Amino acid sequence: MLEIHNSLTRRKEAFRPIEPGKVRMYVCGMTVYDYCHLGHARAMVVFDVVVRYLRHRGYDVTYVRNITDVDDKIINRSSELGITPDELAERFIAAMHEDARALGVLDPDHEPRATQSIADMQTLIQRLFDRGLAYQADNGDVYFSVSGFPDYGKLSGKRLEDLRAGARVDVEDAKHHPGDFVLWKRAKPGEPSWPSPWGDGRPGWHIECSAMSSSCLGEHFDIHGGGLDLQFPHHENEIAQSEGASGHTYANYWMHNGHVRVDDEKMSKSLGNFFTVREILEHYRPEEVRHFLLSSHYRSPLNYTRDALDQARSGAERLYLALRGLELLSADEVGAAYRERFTAAMDDDFNTPVAMAVLFDLAREINRCREADAEKAPALAGLLRELANVLGLLETDPETYLRGGAGEEVVPGLSAAAIDALLEERQQARKARDFARADAIRDELQAKGIVIEDGAGGSRWRKGSTDLLP
Repeated sequence: MLEIHNSLTRRKEAFRPIEPGKVRMYVCGMTVYDYCHLGHARAMVVFDVVVRYLRHRGYDVTYVRNITDVDDKIINRSSELGITPDELAERFIAAMHEDARALGVLDPDHEPRATQSIADMQTLIQRLFDRGLAYQADNGDVYFSVSGFPDYGKLSGKRLEDLRAGARVDVEDAKHHPGDFVLWKRAKPGEPSWPSPWGDGRPGWHIECSAMSSSCLGEHFDIHGGGLDLQFPHHENEIAQSEGASGHTYANYWMHNGHVRVDDEKMSKSLGNFFTVREILEHYRPEEVRHFLLSSHYRSPLNYTRDALDQARSGAERLYLALRGLELLSADEVGAAYRERFTAAMDDDFNTPVAMAVLFDLAREINRCREADAEKAPALAGLLRELANVLGLLETDPETYLRGGAGEEVVPGLSAAAIDALLEERQQARKARDFARADAIRDELQAKGIVIEDGAGGSRWRKGSTDLLP
């Protein structure tokens, strides 16, 4: 049975959906004021794998990932660039979609935007007023009253008395309690705003996800996910306002992926170790990055290093080499043990490092069978492709991948056709015993990053390593 580590209970629990056979899942998406960085990429890939595996297990999954397209950061950044907040958001929504698709991330079933969900937010805020959990302060902002929600802190483990004791001396006098958080912000000159019963303004960040999740999935759904940095205060506040309004459980299972570190230091712009997805994809191929992101358990910290990405590059190549030149057949009983091991790993809280180890064991078996059991190899290759696809891997034709993709230039100045012609010329030179010319062609190709493989069936080539990040 599938077990998921539930951040709410701090233990692994057997997964039992609310409605048998169906899963409703919500994941906090991006605030679109800049390009996706590696932390965003990890969250997108992690929950993409969760959805893929749940569907592989036969569940009918409804996956919702929101977009925050109105926020202080968006307003400030758009002002710096001299464009409207809407223009800035549209620019980075398009960039986010490009990055996600490059990494093989499937589109969510629903992708609600905050600015398109204002009415739902206002309805939810009014319900909180009706239940005595919201108040309008003297400054015009509307706040949630944490003191009125006895379960506040159950996700993060924080206590209200600790929040009060640790409050800054300059905390807003308008709040009844330092932990109270804004539901509706009073309009400021020049900022986006919407009319409301509490005056013109815009929503607070936390209310957005409560409204968008419930409008798409209902007030009670199965899985809520996001990065560990969102556990407090964002997810804690979501629980408070959602359960405060409805009077019942918001989400049954809470999943949080770990932080990304760079050379064992926290990733940050101030340290100069901050990488966007686009910067990394200039030096590494998308599937190599995806291999890297899945090489560590999703709840663990992920340490970004050049060596780690180089290992991911080698790993992707090894799996594709195992498939190269084989017909992919159905495995049936021949690969039962590998399938069982893969399923056991993924049933154990989506343990992708162990699942990927199964893939590499399978690849080794395929390579052994090429010589020892030629009939078995294609069946195992079919299984390797099937299981890897659950992780969003090996979705490209092996020959295309190993030759560097479908672009016209494999390496600067050399197309696939030109490489094929040089390889044919080398073959003819070898037949004519002109080994000097054959070696010169080999050296020329190797110098440009093209690896030649000579075998009993002739010679073939693949693209080698490219330059790494500085």
